[in-house]
Amino acid sequence: MLLNVENLNIHFKSDKSSTPIHAVRDLSFKINKGEMLGVVGESGSGKSITNLALLGLLPDSALVTAKNLDFEGKKLLSLNELEWCQVRGREIAMIFQDPMTALNPFLTVEFQIVETIKAHLNLSNKEAINKAIELLNFVGIPSPKDRLKAYPFELSGGMAQRVMIAMAISTDPKLLIADEPTTALDVTIQKQILNLLKVLQEKNNMSIILVTHDLGVVGEYSDRLQVMYAGEVVEEGFTTEILKNPNHPYTEALLASRPGASAHLKRIPKTLLPSISGIVPAFHQRPLGCQFHPRCSYKTHECEQSIIELKDFVRCIHPCNQLSLK
Repeated sequence: MLLNVENLNIHFKSDKSSTPIHAVRDLSFKINKGEMLGVVGESGSGKSITNLALLGLLPDSALVTAKNLDFEGKKLLSLNELEWCQVRGREIAMIFQDPMTALNPFLTVEFQIVETIKAHLNLSNKEAINKAIELLNFVGIPSPKDRLKAYPFELSGGMAQRVMIAMAISTDPKLLIADEPTTALDVTIQKQILNLLKVLQEKNNMSIILVTHDLGVVGEYSDRLQVMYAGEVVEEGFTTEILKNPNHPYTEALLASRPGASAHLKRIPKTLLPSISGIVPAFHQRPLGCQFHPRCSYKTHECEQSIIELKDFVRCIHPCNQLSLK
């Protein structure tokens, strides 16, 4: 096992309340070496906050606690800043969601990639530059030597994303967190980037946490799937099983929201384009009971009363596999 997360909780101090805001609640998951874990959920579900916590990048206003947050024997919550610098970027790397804001607009591509390489690998400046050229070539950037001299604003969205990937993989990390790595890319480039990540996974036996809104992407590339809603995992398991037989009403609703996808889901009304009513509740407006119950078509009074625990890989007292038998 590479990463073991047990009962991760993330709170934020609030100026409007003496009670800290509970952003992520009792999150637990494991990832093995060479495995790709897909994470899906609407914006505001806690996906990115969780990933930033794994890298120790949350602001001082955040309080992170966990029963266990173990990466290859290292207790991440016990690391000091020097120890974090040896893990972050070297053993755990991240492809950030928006490369245009993640890359420094005042520094060249060469400076940013070479700086990353030299910070973690024992290479000379010339060796680091040569490695940077190899990386840009590997991620499919034409004329890589010339592109090293470019600034981020001179690159297209796809090029900037490839630079981000080159930086992230430059140290051969054991775990790569890909936070919406294809958000601003067209379908063709998206496919190329995802295939590239798959090649890296297989070539280096690298583990990947793939965060995305695209259920088709996780269906094709991830081994296991974790569905998040309002700071909680509502369903987890093997990707193929969840996509074929979703057990949580939220997972089922997500699947039904795909164009033409509701045909095989018996309990979903056949409309031109099904959607989920309402929005994900803000951190300070979380409801009692099941977090999804205000938007759920199958809620009962029981759903509104108490916190629902994750049981048998689903956080629901009326899972779909039981409802379908009624």
